[in-house]
Amino acid sequence: MHAFVTITAERALRDAARADRELAAGLDRGPMHGIPYALKDIFDTRGIRTTSHSWLMADHVPQEDAEAEARLAAGGGVLVGKLATHEFALGGPSPELPFPPARNPWNTDHFTGASSSGAGAAVAAGLVRVAIGSDTSGSVRGPACHCGTVGLKPTYGLVSRRGAFPLSYALDHIGPLGWTVADTALATQVIAGYDPLDPGSVRREVPDLTAGLGLGVEGLRIAYSPCWFRDDAATSPEVTAAIERVLGELAARGAEVGEVELPPYRLFNACGRVIMAAEAYAVHETDLRTRPEKYGRYTYQRIAPAVGLSAADLVQAHRMRQELARALHRAVFERYDVLVTATGLAPAPRLDAFPTDWPPPRELTAMQTIPFNVTGHPALALPTGLSASGLPLGMQIAGRPFDEPTVLRVGAAVEAITTHPTRRPPTSATAPGPDGRG
Repeated sequence: MHAFVTITAERALRDAARADRELAAGLDRGPMHGIPYALKDIFDTRGIRTTSHSWLMADHVPQEDAEAEARLAAGGGVLVGKLATHEFALGGPSPELPFPPARNPWNTDHFTGASSSGAGAAVAAGLVRVAIGSDTSGSVRGPACHCGTVGLKPTYGLVSRRGAFPLSYALDHIGPLGWTVADTALATQVIAGYDPLDPGSVRREVPDLTAGLGLGVEGLRIAYSPCWFRDDAATSPEVTAAIERVLGELAARGAEVGEVELPPYRLFNACGRVIMAAEAYAVHETDLRTRPEKYGRYTYQRIAPAVGLSAADLVQAHRMRQELARALHRAVFERYDVLVTATGLAPAPRLDAFPTDWPPPRELTAMQTIPFNVTGHPALALPTGLSASGLPLGMQIAGRPFDEPTVLRVGAAVEAITTHPTRRPPTSATAPGPDGRG
């Protein structure tokens, strides 16, 4: 499945042996102690190459760990390796990069969803329980959707981005993909917290993210807004039907479910795309001018046009960002606890459907995740079932800023309805064998 760029075998064995010794001696470093994990290959790892899946950084070996990696190591986790991504978390799936694109474990002819591609593949296939990705316009939630895992984009500022190669300073978020809602909650608990060296980090206490798991949804108010995708030609009826089935079950379990009207999706999308393009160009300007031939075709074609954006364009996009965040609060969170909407509009497309040049046909990348990067609200992607073709379907749950416990609580209730964790893809390391056991 080409999920990994680098396997850190010796490091993993050392981490595991240390965890065994410590746990046997009664020292418990927390929920990730002894648990195998992997990192999207944009996270700095001291002494271990960090390539960003690019020829430009194919031999780059950092001298310090990213903050998320430092917290996982301090928590006793077992690093298995570095995961495939899109070049600089943007340009992919592209065949001319130094490593092949990751493949979907449910059907290896198909796409994994977005730039945390190896993370989605590795978790879905049972190679690791947890993987850490980044999410600028949906790159944690997209692979979670297409690979049938759970993915959490925390509130902007809850998890430090220091040491992760930037794509957009205003939109980048760091979050985990896990096989269950509990996995993502526990991993986030370890990596979350204030970092004075990240300008976007927020100084506030991290709540117990597992406190609501298992409490159900009785008395919670859940908003549903199909207006973003209901009339979109790219939307599969299977996606809508699966979400509506889940909402019916949540209502039967005591939740108040109501339909709301949101600001047009196109405004969130345009706002986010301008900010991301302008800030990505600022990150890459020198290399684009001096070594453009080192970039993959998709990456160059996505970043270079931003030279035409003006300072006024970026200022207006940031103004709109604040207006959209306020509008979302008024439309939803003044009354409701969470918002349910679609993640991807259709099951994963085939990899060979992607053209040589960007952009591909819209139906190949039809995710509706960028609104919550624009507003900074927490958003959880999780499966709702399988399509008739055997590929995962999904939904996302957004909540008030820093109210991850409620988002995860609803996610756990959805997971109980869909029984998703009992199913693994046919290529999984833990798929049931002939005797029914993994």
